[in-house]
Amino acid sequence: MNMNVLELNKDRNMNLVTRTPIDLENLRFRAHHPKAGAMLLFCGDVRNHSNGKEVIALEYEAHETMALKQIDDIVKEAQQRWELHFVEVIHRFGKMGISECSIAIAVATSHRSDAYAASRYLIDTVKHTVPIWKKECFQNGTEEWSKGCEACGVHEHSPESMADQHVPNQQSSISSM
Repeated sequence: MNMNVLELNKDRNMNLVTRTPIDLENLRFRAHHPKAGAMLLFCGDVRNHSNGKEVIALEYEAHETMALKQIDDIVKEAQQRWELHFVEVIHRFGKMGISECSIAIAVATSHRSDAYAASRYLIDTVKHTVPIWKKECFQNGTEEWSKGCEACGVHEHSPESMADQHVPNQQSSISSM
């Protein structure tokens, strides 16, 4: 298996974590389904600002196998809640510049209300439950690990105490997207 991409195949659908750019056109093409009256593609893009500071890049880190397993579980839950003809979540890790896509979610349903609800559930649940850490790189040369999601309860300790944890090495508390 390509070391840059991890995937779990479920029929036509697959969820990915990758360190390469997300191919949004290909995802949009795969999401089309003859039963679908609605196809929604959500892209979480790197923006150029955060809390009044100018952002020049973001860096996402995670234990990729664990993140993929949790994303797959979230997708399974969404499939139980809504009739999804297609669903796929792709999360990118590593360093990304402004306007690059860090997460893409595609859903195809018979009706638009289900597409919007499922997409919202997927992004919110991934953001708040999957242990993914986001570092913001600012124009002034400083960097900060973001705060505010489920993983923010993990704090830096001495290098010795971090040896068995899958947490990026940093100098402040860390959290998810």
